[in-house]
Order: sequence, then structure tokens, then C-alpha cells
Amino acid sequence: MGVNIQKGGKLFTFFCLYIAQSIPMSFFSTVIPVIMRQNNFSLETIGMLQLLKLPWILKFLWSPVVDRSTFRLGDFKRWIFSSELIYATIIFAVSFLDFQTTPYLIIGLVILSFIASATQDIATDSLAVLSFSKKDKSLANSMQSMGSFAGAMIGGGALLLLYHKFGWGNLLPFLALFVIIALVPLIFFRNGHNQDIIRARQEEKATTNDILGFFKQKGIWKQIVFLFLYYAGLIGVLAMLKPMLVDYGYDMKEIGIMSGIVGTSIGCLASFGGGFIVRKIGRHAARILFAVCTLVTTIYFCLLVSVLPINIATLHLGISLLWGSYGIAVIVVYTTAMDCVRPGFEGTDFTIQTVITHLSGIIMGVSSGKIAAMITYKGLFVVEMCIAAVSLAFILFAFKLKAPKEKDETRITE
Repeated sequence: MGVNIQKGGKLFTFFCLYIAQSIPMSFFSTVIPVIMRQNNFSLETIGMLQLLKLPWILKFLWSPVVDRSTFRLGDFKRWIFSSELIYATIIFAVSFLDFQTTPYLIIGLVILSFIASATQDIATDSLAVLSFSKKDKSLANSMQSMGSFAGAMIGGGALLLLYHKFGWGNLLPFLALFVIIALVPLIFFRNGHNQDIIRARQEEKATTNDILGFFKQKGIWKQIVFLFLYYAGLIGVLAMLKPMLVDYGYDMKEIGIMSGIVGTSIGCLASFGGGFIVRKIGRHAARILFAVCTLVTTIYFCLLVSVLPINIATLHLGISLLWGSYGIAVIVVYTTAMDCVRPGFEGTDFTIQTVITHLSGIIMGVSSGKIAAMITYKGLFVVEMCIAAVSLAFILFAFKLKAPKEKDETRITE
């Protein structure tokens, strides 16, 4: 009983840490594109907002510093607390600015806040890998993805509605306060039997091999290509969904309900269920099944803008497919990423793999605005459908289930 309570407390702590990251990021990522579209910014410019995620691409550069300076539980807490306090401070500062008069200053400060959040994520991911057994890592993955989706639901849905009512300056101070409150469970976090040292101390300074060593692992190229392609069939649709809804005549409140609340709640539920599916059918079968879901989603959006009527029902179905597919895909990505980390470099290796997915997302997100502007939304969705088909074909070609025992565990050389 005590073990279960302790495990539940640990899971709750990570849920709070991930949701604290996600809510402000989701709010800024949702409200800024809508405001810009309403002020007649071009689709190309809105697509460039994907560069807000740049800190989450570059965070692998300082992840070895975090890994080499953390071997006690207190070290991890120090990184997480300091990063989140900076995050909250910047959010509070932004509340005093007006987007109409200082849009680029606000975007710059948001990027700085994302640097702090990305640093927190490095330490949190590393601590998550070290805090759970192989059997329980899927539970940590569920907390990570559910925290992210719940944060997206609140930040991109509920807060969007509150923004519509209360405005920028009245909302952000409470958002900053929430980030600080979400750190409280970490104060009481313990590892095992009050174990303080949780991994071997590394005396050497960080070197380039800390990063390059990940790419030297046998068979790792399969995982790299898989990570680069797996989200790409969905990101372009996600990036242009809100501008498309604006163009079809939906206002901020309606967009907040459809995408921010309904969509992300579907993603959260799918993520929760996806963890059980992966444990039941194994990594290999899950890769294939979830890739098929992505392909079906892109096909639906092609039909939506060319054959099907555009109404609340058809849009809700498309949004549910989109976020549901994304939710289950996240579980496969996180689970296989945890399988591919080197001892002592948990934060670095997990970060590198998530960076690969973010890099793919930024490329697709930035390109999506240009593609949609040149060949319409339908053309964009056709491109996404082709990418999803390539991703599925690669999985079928590169990953093979060699033996029954591999049903429940993945190796990078599979």
C-alpha cells in the first residue's frame, strides 16, 4: 500500500511539472496566431511562429551540462525550481505589454520563457527516466503526455475563452502564479527509500561526445528516421487548423472550444489509452497501428476541404481524429525514446530524440503556411497524406518483429 501511494505521488509530481510547462506554451501558441490572423497577418508570417519552438530544438546543446551536474535528487530539484521561477517571472512581465503595440517584443520574451521551460524539461525528463523501473516507465510516459495535453486543453482552450473575456493583462499574472504553485509537489518528492544519490557522479566536463555518442549507437538511425517522420503527417494540419477555422468564419471562442477543449481532451484520453495499448500489443505493432491512424486522419482532411460539407459535425470529427492520432503517437515516441538512452546521459539522449521530433515539427509547421498559401489547404493536406504514407512504409520496411519476446520490449537494433 505504501509503495503504491509513493508511486502515485511520484506520478502526480511529474504530471504537475509537465502541465506547468504546457499551459503557458499552449496559451501563447494558440492565442498569438489567432490575434495575428484577425489583424490580417499573412499565412506565411503565422507559419513562421513555429520558430517560437526554437528553444526546444536547441536545448540538446545544454542538456549535457544538466546531465553532468545532476547526480543527487537535490541537483534535479535545483534545476527545475530555478528554471520554472524564471519562466513564471517572464510570463508576469509580458502581462504588462500590449500585443497591438509591441508584438515583436512580446514574441522575443516568449522565446526567452521557452528557453527556461526547455531547461526544466531536460531535468524533468532525466529524473523521470531514473525514477521509474522499466515496467513503470509507460506510466511516466502517460503522465508526461497527459500533462502536455491537459496543459494544451487549459492553455489553448479554457484560457483562450478567459482571454476573450478578461484580456491579456488580467490573465497572465494568474498564469505565472500557477506555474509556481505547480512546483509544490516537487518539494515533497522522494526517490525510493529517501535515496538522495540516484546515479553515478560524472567528474569530467561536458564534451561534444556527450551528444555525438547518442548517434554512434548501433542501429540508432532507424529510430532517428522514425522520429523525424512520425509526427510530420500531422504537424502541418495542426499548424494551419486555427487559421483555417478563422477563414471559415469561426471566432476565437468557437475555435477555443473546438480545438482547445474538445480536441486536446480527445488527445489526452487517447494518450492515456495509448499507454495501455502499447503495453498490450508491443512497440512494433503500436508503431504500425498508430501510423495507420495518422494516414486515415490526413485522408479525412483531404476529403473535408474537397468533398464533405464544412460544418460543426464534420469539423469536430476531423479535429477528434487529428488530436486522437497525435495523442497515441506521442506514447510510442516517448516509450521508444526511453528505450534508447545511455546510462548517465538520460536527459541528453531523451532530449535529442524529442528535439528530432520538434525539428521535424518546425520544418513542417513553417512550411505549412507557405504550402497552404501557394496551393490552398487542400494541397497542404495532400502533402501531409503523402508524408504519412511514407512514414508507414518506412516502419514496415525498417522495423521487424524478430521474435515473440520483442513484443513487450524494444531495442534500438530491432
